[in-house]
Amino acid sequence: MPTIVQAAVATPDLSTLVTAVTAADLVDTLSGEGPFTVFAPNNDAFAKIPADTLAGLLEPENVDQLKAVLLRHVLPTTILAGDIPEGSTTVDTAGGETITVTNADGAVTIESSAGTATVIATDVIASNGVVHVVDTVF
Repeated sequence: MPTIVQAAVATPDLSTLVTAVTAADLVDTLSGEGPFTVFAPNNDAFAKIPADTLAGLLEPENVDQLKAVLLRHVLPTTILAGDIPEGSTTVDTAGGETITVTNADGAVTIESSAGTATVIATDVIASNGVVHVVDTVF
């Protein structure tokens, strides 16, 4: 079974995320033992970020800022879609921030200090956790 990083690399719609994870030097972390839950922004999610802002985040001098953005999308545990309780739940991310996961009306949304995303694909199982694809970088 592939790791989270190997699963992302094999998914063309996550190529911008793979570029960002590589630039942030998080490949080894997300290939590690885990367990992790990754709310993975797809290419369309990254396309919502102004091109110059995204290019700036990918510059080596902004690695800490990029790492903080990416780790906001990672939980240090495995949570399958069916395990997300109804209503809103706050959880701590691998980056030390708190996000709110809301399961209501058949949809799961993620809210952070930086925005809100909707989960559009769930339960991509990896050897070291699970990936849920989201439509916005939060």
